[in-house]
Amino acid sequence: MAATPDIVASAMYAVIRTGGKQYRVAEGDRVQVERLGEPGSEVSLTPVMLVDGETTLATPAQLKGSSVSARIIDEVKGPKIIGFTYKNKANERRRWGHRQTYATIEITGITKG
Repeated sequence: MAATPDIVASAMYAVIRTGGKQYRVAEGDRVQVERLGEPGSEVSLTPVMLVDGETTLATPAQLKGSSVSARIIDEVKGPKIIGFTYKNKANERRRWGHRQTYATIEITGITKG
């Protein structure tokens, strides 16, 4: 069985950083990132790297003026994480939980600077 490459060399894509993580996005992609704003609003993200066919822009001087625009579609909650802290012989126990809120964004455009 032959593997098909999922990266097309001639397509334009960008690597963005938000919430301490990096994501590879192209126009029309939907990505779940940490909460950015209210659903329905537009956000502008600065790319870390931009690839347009054979051209790769990666330095801050090359990326000056470039941006990735996105629209926030929805907010969802991630899985519940349950933790427990315990100290021996001190009768100290604590159970805690956390659910991260994520925003589903749709990439509407990538502009080169």
